[in-house]
Amino acid sequence: MNPAQRTLSQPKGQSEFGNGLATASVLVVDDEPGIRNFIVKILQPLVGCIEQAANTEVASLLLDKNHFDIVILDNVMPGTTGIEWLSEQRRLGFFADTILITAFADMDTAIEAMRAGAVDFVLKPFRSNQILNAVARCVDRVNLRRENYLLKYELASGNAGTRGRLLGSSPVIENIRVTLQRVAPLPTPLLLTGDTGTGKEVAARAVHVMSDRSEKPFVPINCATISGDLVEHELFGKIQQNSSGRTLRHDGVFMNANGGTLFLDEIVELPLSAQAALLRVIEHRKVRPEGSSREVPLDLRFIFATNINLEKAVQDGFFREDLYHRINVLNIRMPVLRERNGDIKELALMFIQQISRSLGVSPLSLSEGVLLNMSRYDWPGNVRELRNLIERSLIVGEWPAEFAASGEVEEVEAVDSLAVVERRHILSVLDTCDGNHAEAARRLGVSRKTVDRKCAMWNV
Repeated sequence: MNPAQRTLSQPKGQSEFGNGLATASVLVVDDEPGIRNFIVKILQPLVGCIEQAANTEVASLLLDKNHFDIVILDNVMPGTTGIEWLSEQRRLGFFADTILITAFADMDTAIEAMRAGAVDFVLKPFRSNQILNAVARCVDRVNLRRENYLLKYELASGNAGTRGRLLGSSPVIENIRVTLQRVAPLPTPLLLTGDTGTGKEVAARAVHVMSDRSEKPFVPINCATISGDLVEHELFGKIQQNSSGRTLRHDGVFMNANGGTLFLDEIVELPLSAQAALLRVIEHRKVRPEGSSREVPLDLRFIFATNINLEKAVQDGFFREDLYHRINVLNIRMPVLRERNGDIKELALMFIQQISRSLGVSPLSLSEGVLLNMSRYDWPGNVRELRNLIERSLIVGEWPAEFAASGEVEEVEAVDSLAVVERRHILSVLDTCDGNHAEAARRLGVSRKTVDRKCAMWNV
């Protein structure tokens, strides 16, 4: 039998040991074919993939080519013990949780194994449920560690509640939505550009939700908030020896987000040295943590965003030209809010409902007058400024004077009539033209008489 045999299983169903097993990758290292085959037979129906090696040499080669969540390791093997091999691999770069199987459970062996990095023991002879329980414990530990690590980035972004909802029915948003749907199932890097507050992260989340990675992590990173001295350590991970000689590992964002989508906002803020390392990760789909001699395979979808002109950043020497061309495969520009005035109502209603519920305050009425004043405003802070305005207004219990309706209190419907949309749009264009009917008619593509007649009908 081939000493390294890979068995890929079909999509796994639920089991009494938890759903986390279905995505776990396991390596079994044991010189006895009977034990290897027994463990594979037990785990194959439940785990994502499983491979086996008859000795540590083959196991080392497999670790160079693949990433494993769990290694089940026999301690007593010809040539070198499992503990000795594990200690050596930790120094080279070993990123799996290890279950040691042994017939000798003395205290010295246990202490030595823990120092080498083993997280669990199974004593020979063992039953199937002992192996399954040990693997399930490891999977739970791996997933909990990963979720806790990534949670700080999710909380820092403050946009978890958006859930990829790209609101709006304006033509520009409809076009973007169609493009996002086309690119979502593809592995192609995506570059989102546009002013601050235009919804680049919301668009990135929408791509993630529509992709086959939707059940995996979505990790938003603001490159401007990570210290330049720590950025490579934080993103790529690190291996180091402590004073007692024990190997310590920090997996980093890339490895913890493996299988999901990584959203790198303000990518131009990434230091040049980190840009070079990022380019290698994108091209080779592998990451080499600091201090490691081994590259770890990655399965990541990359989405980048910036509000800076990247071409100018390349010319000024702040951004690598090769990285720019690598990430600029598909560039989607997110429009400013004044370019999608027709979406203000839908956004405002959603924010009023969402924020009033989270703050526990009464929602404010969105009247036609308030909506018209919103459509007349320039919104330099875009959608983020609209959200902040609504939150501030809900806290104080009224709209600011410049947005409040004058005598008009009728609340708008969730869906506008065509007449309401027409009135709001014509009055908004008139405002931008300082009341010049002729210029407004030219921009609207109608006759001056049409504008005059509408205004007379509306008493404006």
